[in-house]
Amino acid sequence: MSPAMRLTPTLLLVLASSAAFADTDLMTRNTLTGDWRGLRHRMEADGIKFTGDYSGETAYNAHGGLHRSARYSQNIKLGVQLDLSKRYGLENAGKIQLTINDRRGNSASEDLVGNRLPIQENYGGLYTRLTELSYERDFTPALNLKLGYMAMGNDLGGLDSGILCNFMNAGFCGHPLNMSGGSGWSNYPNAHLGARVKYDLSPSWQLRVAAFNVDPESNGNPTRAWHLGPKHTTGTVLPVELVYKLQAELPGEYKLGYYYDSSNVKRIGSDKQVAGRGGHYLLIDQAVWSDSTSPGRSLHAFGQYSASSEAASPFTRWYGAGVVLYKPFDGRPRDTVALGYGRAVQNPRSRQVQEDAAFDAGQQFPHLDGAEQLIELSYGYQATPWLNLRPDVQYIVEPGAFSGQAIEDALVLGLQVKASF
Repeated sequence: MSPAMRLTPTLLLVLASSAAFADTDLMTRNTLTGDWRGLRHRMEADGIKFTGDYSGETAYNAHGGLHRSARYSQNIKLGVQLDLSKRYGLENAGKIQLTINDRRGNSASEDLVGNRLPIQENYGGLYTRLTELSYERDFTPALNLKLGYMAMGNDLGGLDSGILCNFMNAGFCGHPLNMSGGSGWSNYPNAHLGARVKYDLSPSWQLRVAAFNVDPESNGNPTRAWHLGPKHTTGTVLPVELVYKLQAELPGEYKLGYYYDSSNVKRIGSDKQVAGRGGHYLLIDQAVWSDSTSPGRSLHAFGQYSASSEAASPFTRWYGAGVVLYKPFDGRPRDTVALGYGRAVQNPRSRQVQEDAAFDAGQQFPHLDGAEQLIELSYGYQATPWLNLRPDVQYIVEPGAFSGQAIEDALVLGLQVKASF
């Protein structure tokens, strides 16, 4: 049994045994470990808030791809937030966030299917690391500043509603992947030194601006797991994001963003350097229907569009769209049904490099679509307030689009388990 498989049952057993310290029923409490006989509540009142969660994702390749088998990956996140105002009796003193992260397991995409968009969104960077040490404060009712060591994708590039994490594939859950694939943009759990400003232009409009250090040698590097300072700075990535929150009977969220990375990088298919990589994106979450006879039941439609630099990004376009039904049944108020379609377009420069390499080797390059496509259907079953089970089906079209291999379309069956400690 792998260390990951040994770690998870042991950890969950320890956490479950803490039920003796809780004074509410296991099936109704908000977290697995409960309120610790009131200690947790008292500490939060004193400005110390502990959080923790586990996600495990198992994926079985049932058809196509490379091999018939299953793979498991997991993520464990532990954090503590210090509210300095509560803790020290100061007015508007801000908050400090400390978060550590541990990932283990194996990749279904790499081992079983051979596709680019990770089937398990929690796979990658398989080690324990510091993922955030930040300070956040409201300077005015409209102005909020956050700075420190953190993942810029925690505050920018995704939908605040969380609608996209009703899916297991990283192509949907989180942020368009061409943003981090073609620039110094970093998504969780990769963190860098930076600062982010939020400014409320009105109750509905908000402007977000940030600056983050770009240090590619620290991404996914276990030797840098606890180093806040950069090892080799190549530049700065500067994102700007305009957010609109539609406040209506059918609410919506709209984000328009642009980012620029000042780093010099190698141009794809050339030995020359290119200065500056940029991109833009549009994200939408709009409620399109609500059931007046059943509060909480609603249908949301989402859309994603992202374009990145053709000079240095492995894929230049991402298109995503889908729907999420909240409260599909009267007796299941926190369940969801999600259906999504995504298309990741490979950079033509990368395809040309592959074709030239095949020609030089005297081999015939396979006829492939210029994009990998994804269809995903999932059901989120909220078993308890702290436990969510998500059966998942993914159909991947042209899995070898990015690798230049002729791979049969794949059908993947999955299960995601999320638990809050």
